[in-house]
Formats: sequence, structure tokens, C-alpha cells
Amino acid sequence: METKGHHLVYGVLSDLLTGETLLDTDDERIRQQLARLLTESLGYAVCELEPRLPIPGSNSRVDLTARIAGRRLFVLRYGPGSLVTREKPALATARLLDPAYCIPFALVTNGRDAELLDALTGKVLARGLQAIPDRREAGLLRDQAAFVPYADPVRRAQALRILAVFDRDECCCAGKCAL
Repeated sequence: METKGHHLVYGVLSDLLTGETLLDTDDERIRQQLARLLTESLGYAVCELEPRLPIPGSNSRVDLTARIAGRRLFVLRYGPGSLVTREKPALATARLLDPAYCIPFALVTNGRDAELLDALTGKVLARGLQAIPDRREAGLLRDQAAFVPYADPVRRAQALRILAVFDRDECCCAGKCAL
């Protein structure tokens, strides 16, 4: 075990979705558990889940995105601690990730709890890990969802500022994050 900045690194692991070799950290272990939950318990196909996508115009990445019937339905953002602190960056991510439309839903989780948010309004639609829709529910949500453009340049700039504040690429030691 070694330390990289504020992260404990236990070695490496293989990403469940891509097979890519990643640093084995506490946070990555939880991300892998979430991918396992989605594929093994909730019925998503591996090809429907997109990990670590870069968010255009920012230095941020989204933990996971679900693409159902050709459209991104939700983004999932993991972070330890309080869910409320993850809501604004998750909403900004859903609004910016796909240039053609606002991804309809954002999920925030700390691995023990979750919230499903309407990405346009910011309203919390469901709480608890059961808020993560299974694949059947995702299909129904996809059929009912509005995939509307998020094109207003002022609102897009505001969302980018939110990501810049919440996803600063610095660790608690004020240095460049090793991960």
C-alpha cells in the first residue's frame, strides 16, 4: 500500500466495464461496486454503461453514464460524504455532457445512499439506493423523458463554473492530485 497525495493506493485493479487497469483506491473500489450493482443486480448490459467520460469544456469526468436505446438517460456521480454536495456538479454534468441535449437524469451516490434528480429542474425524484433505476425502469424512464437541448450560452457557462469549483484538480494538500 502506498499513498499518492490524499489517496491510499493498494495496487491496481481491472475495470469491470472496460478491462482497463486502474489504480486500486477506496473510491475506485466503490465505483467498481456500483458498476457491479448496475450490471449484475439491476440488469444493465456492459455496453450500455460509459465510464469516465470527459465533460466538454472542463477538466472534469463523469463517473458513469447510462445509454439506453441510443440516448444517454442518466449520469452517475460518486463521492464520499454528503449527497447534497454532489447535486450541483451532477446536474451541471447532465446539462453539459451531451452537446445535443440535457441528459434527463442525474444520480448522486456515496456508495451507501443515492438520489435521483431531474436534471432540468434539480428536483430530487427518489432517495436511497433503490432510487437507482433497474434496466426495465430505465427503459420506461427513457420512453417518458424529454431530451431537450441545453443551449443557452449563459446557463452553459454557469454549469461550467459549477464544475470548475466542485471538481478542482487539486487535493487537500494544495498540490496537483496524483490521480
